[in-house]
Amino acid sequence: MNHEPLRWGILSTGHISQKFARALQLAEGAELYAVASRTQEKAEAFAAAHGVTKAYGSYEAMAADPAVDVIYIGTPHVFHLENAVMCMRAGKAVLCEKALTINAREAEEMIRVAREEGVFLMEAMIPRHVPLIRRMMQWLQEGRIGEVRMIRAARCLRRDFADDARQVKRELGGGSLLDLGVYPISFASMVMGGSEPEETMGTAYIGRWGTDEQGAALLRYAGGVIADVSFALRTETVNDAYIFGTEGYIHLEKIFAVPEKITLYDKEQKVVEVIEEKIKGEGLYYEALEVMRCLRAGLTESPYMPLDESLQIMRTMDRIRQPWGLTYPGEKA
Repeated sequence: MNHEPLRWGILSTGHISQKFARALQLAEGAELYAVASRTQEKAEAFAAAHGVTKAYGSYEAMAADPAVDVIYIGTPHVFHLENAVMCMRAGKAVLCEKALTINAREAEEMIRVAREEGVFLMEAMIPRHVPLIRRMMQWLQEGRIGEVRMIRAARCLRRDFADDARQVKRELGGGSLLDLGVYPISFASMVMGGSEPEETMGTAYIGRWGTDEQGAALLRYAGGVIADVSFALRTETVNDAYIFGTEGYIHLEKIFAVPEKITLYDKEQKVVEVIEEKIKGEGLYYEALEVMRCLRAGLTESPYMPLDESLQIMRTMDRIRQPWGLTYPGEKA
């Protein structure tokens, strides 16, 4: 097995890219080699702040560097397809920030190019790789709560956003669904083994920016399993998750996407087992480890976040927002 460090490039210098750079410093076998911005000045400032070897003033220049093994894409949602295709056409492995794209049509195209080029692609969905969530999935597989019947999860926050903020601008794929709703929707999909909901019902409040400030959805799966998910950019809630089964339930506390405590209860609501573990690198650390594990094993996608499941999740989100009349750039109203 090749134990040479894998050389990472980071595409974009925004907030999430800075967090990823810090997480990457903790990952054994990773070298933070390059960063690219739309300006040389921003790239050099990022490189100086995070100890990056090479700074590029264009995304294309970094993708053309033969020394780069894998590229993390942290641009706004509307640019994911363009950025990822460019990197993959250059032969680079790609870790693309969630949501994978703005809709299923774009996701299909991104996945098609990955498979055509034979390169690695993964949606950056932190919960798939967090140790406690992996343990939770073991509990489910072992039948510790019997048959799953209901799932409940929320990912909500309250912030004050400027009118040109990425999180709220429709032109950039803003709104709570793509930014935060993807977490509980993907969580439900994971619990259900990647299967697609048979029915979706959702509602949202479209605020002054023309994007969804908050929303909720019910997803019904085969056998009558129901997932109740909520998401918001302007409303703080308890961001826990629950999985209810015929013989008990599991509770993921605080922010369920990066839990530091999970509790297993029996059907009398008595505690059976509690596991606690601190999160490392704000959760992004585990994504980096999974990408490198896959690349060293010669895989072109992760079994924990399969591309077909990322596509299914995009289809589900398309169906949820369709009744809202919410469209993104390039879509018909």
